[in-house]
Amino acid sequence: MPRGIGVVAMVLLLAGTTALGVVRGGHSDDFLEALSDTRNAAANAVGFRITSVAITGRKQLTQDEVLAVGGVNGRSSLLFLDAAAARDKLKADPWISDATVQKLYPGRLQIDITERTPYALWQENGRVSVIAEDGTVLEPYVARRFVSLPLVVGKGAESRAKDFLNLLGQYPQVRSAVKAIVFVGERRWNLRLVDGVDVRLPEHEVERSLAMLTKLDQEDHLFSRDITAIDLRLPDRVTVRLSEDAAKAREDLFKDKSKPKRKAGDA
Repeated sequence: MPRGIGVVAMVLLLAGTTALGVVRGGHSDDFLEALSDTRNAAANAVGFRITSVAITGRKQLTQDEVLAVGGVNGRSSLLFLDAAAARDKLKADPWISDATVQKLYPGRLQIDITERTPYALWQENGRVSVIAEDGTVLEPYVARRFVSLPLVVGKGAESRAKDFLNLLGQYPQVRSAVKAIVFVGERRWNLRLVDGVDVRLPEHEVERSLAMLTKLDQEDHLFSRDITAIDLRLPDRVTVRLSEDAAKAREDLFKDKSKPKRKAGDA
């Protein structure tokens, strides 16, 4: 038995005797916090202070953040640290998908975590969040280090983005031109291209539409044209909306063609 363990036991006995009266008096929260500090101080005094912490698996979280989430602070003792409770606290954090906590007496604490990987930015109702590939919201989008993540927009988009982005990745000509993907009515996707063009995809047979887009851009440079929208929702046609300037130029061209040509000698 480690030296001083009897002192710890005596402190706990006295504290427990006091506890009943305090709880009856309605001050249980304050007392429990004070009791925790008292017993940890006693344990630390006899050799159970946490002197070494090793954390593996962290990439986005700092060591201080991991310890704070797990409820470990400078007053904690290894003897009274509840490893199971610390593990549950860690797993409740959205960044952490799994965790193990080991107490290695007399003073070493080993924490192993598996972090979720930032996958995309999700925008809904004007708010932008960083999400994992399973749709878990990790944190509000503030840090610029996530600026290169793909942007997905709309209700339900966070949980459906992975499958669609994987599909979109099979069509690099289209993918390289996409600024955001928009989930419409929780049933189909639109593409917002870098130059502002909206591409409306059908609910079904999306692969066929993406293949058609690839062909149209390769052969006719569709994405470079002066257009505002491409509608692929109907299986037998592609509808293109011209910009205002392009539509006016087209209208003027048809007007010129419709005018009768003047014959030589006409006054």
